[in-house]
Amino acid sequence: MKENMNPNDAPLSALLRAARPSPSLPPRFQENVWRRIEAGGAGAGSAGWLATLVALVMKPRFALAGAALLLLAGAWLGAHEGTQVVRQDAQGRYLAAVMPGSLR
Repeated sequence: MKENMNPNDAPLSALLRAARPSPSLPPRFQENVWRRIEAGGAGAGSAGWLATLVALVMKPRFALAGAALLLLAGAWLGAHEGTQVVRQDAQGRYLAAVMPGSLR
């Protein structure tokens, strides 16, 4: 964009400044900004709860509890899946013993 080649064109500069109004800030805006900065948060954002959860899980005692919970859940799911596989295998063997030609 070209700069104003004539620096003595004060009426044009004043007209351009007037054409771009600046909105006024809400009352006590600066005080509220500093209060939020001192509180250490940017307010309730969409990722606020996720950041809080991550900060909580990153603490050693909660990280250990989370890892233990994941291990228990994995063991339970493995045992559950194992019983399903054993049940299906037993049903297949029973069917093969009762009706040997039905599986072919």
